[in-house]
Amino acid sequence: MSFLSREATVAPPGFSRWLVPPAAIAVHMCIGQVYGFSVFKKPLARVLGVTAPVTGDWSEADVGVAYSIALALLGLSAAVFGKWVERSGPRKTMMASMICFCSGLVITAIAVRLHQLWLLYAGYGLIGGIGLGLGYIAPVSTLMKWFPDRPGMATGMAIMGFGGGALIGGPLAEELMKRFASANSVGASEALLVMAGLYVLSMLFGALIVRVPPEDWTPKGWVPKEHTAKLVTTASVAVDTAWKTPQFWLLWVVLCMNVSAGIGILGQAAPMIQDMFKVTPAASAGYVGLLSLCNLGGRFFWSSMSDLIGRKGVYCIYFILGAALYASVPWIQGQGSVTLFVIATGLILTMYGGGFATIPAYLRDLFGSYQVGAIHGRLITAWSMAAIIGPQLMDRLSAANKKIMPPEQAYNSIFYLLVGLLIVGLLANLLVRPVDSKYHRAENTQS
Repeated sequence: MSFLSREATVAPPGFSRWLVPPAAIAVHMCIGQVYGFSVFKKPLARVLGVTAPVTGDWSEADVGVAYSIALALLGLSAAVFGKWVERSGPRKTMMASMICFCSGLVITAIAVRLHQLWLLYAGYGLIGGIGLGLGYIAPVSTLMKWFPDRPGMATGMAIMGFGGGALIGGPLAEELMKRFASANSVGASEALLVMAGLYVLSMLFGALIVRVPPEDWTPKGWVPKEHTAKLVTTASVAVDTAWKTPQFWLLWVVLCMNVSAGIGILGQAAPMIQDMFKVTPAASAGYVGLLSLCNLGGRFFWSSMSDLIGRKGVYCIYFILGAALYASVPWIQGQGSVTLFVIATGLILTMYGGGFATIPAYLRDLFGSYQVGAIHGRLITAWSMAAIIGPQLMDRLSAANKKIMPPEQAYNSIFYLLVGLLIVGLLANLLVRPVDSKYHRAENTQS
């Protein structure tokens, strides 16, 4: 067990910090499979009928609840285990994430085989969701310690792999289901088992190579700036104090609104484009992969951009440009242009991913680097709430609309509701101010 301890992962002299991003990506690309879960929705809604749903089959909305539970548990487990992650270090946390997430996929495969909805929720949602939370926050504070000179870029690297999970997971799941499909099976159970095995190997690789910097380590030649921007502090705030500040809750709203708007699209991506533009399942899986690529690229691009123009400014772009793009989607659907739809939603997903990658650096700016990983863990309970708001809004309202209008028009009114969420997020972001010095740790308070 000492091999898994934080002390065992302290980097030796001469260790290159550029070996840490591959470790983070190796874990995040696996747990980011959750973003490709929508490719399972239609197959799992016809497990009994195989070729078409029959009486007793689950509905797509019922299947989608597992996605919401998983993302809700991601935020809750990150909040609960945040301090433990800081104490235990990234290797032990990554191993725990691998055990939970991959065993969750195995239980999900069993749930499909037995056709037990509660087991689907327990496996993919509850156990897998805990694995998501542990694996998500483990590399964030580690990479910010390795890259104090470029915190926005660091968090982008830490989190971009998660956004790219569906780039591999979506097409892989589609291909495996096609490979294992038969007259008696949609191939989902077998696909989940194969994916669990592949993800074990990748996550083990990440856990083995990850390292933390020695105490007081700094990049060669880097000198911290004496004068910082208005929203960037040189003080530190403890995690138990941070969430008592108005800034914490304003950022909670900022993240919740940004995520709620984007996550509904991701959770319903494959069925949505099939309904709106009548594309094939294979094409919809490709679309899921493309959204994942946009999600991934946005996490690195926008978080790196935030190092130049500031976190608050970048979030204003997310909300204003995002609202304009969401408002344009119903018109695009009316024109029947799948190309414009893919472009608009792809841009939206770059900013959705960018929001995730920028928020840890935003927290570091406001609260300092002390316990920023634990603060981040508590903040992403906003993701837990968004995981309920966004997907259920999209799933339930689209299902209700399909009863009274053609399927291709069932999503249009929902996009206007998402615009409203982004406006709320914009207002919260505009209200963010520097943290009052009364919240600073005593030894860091300036006289």
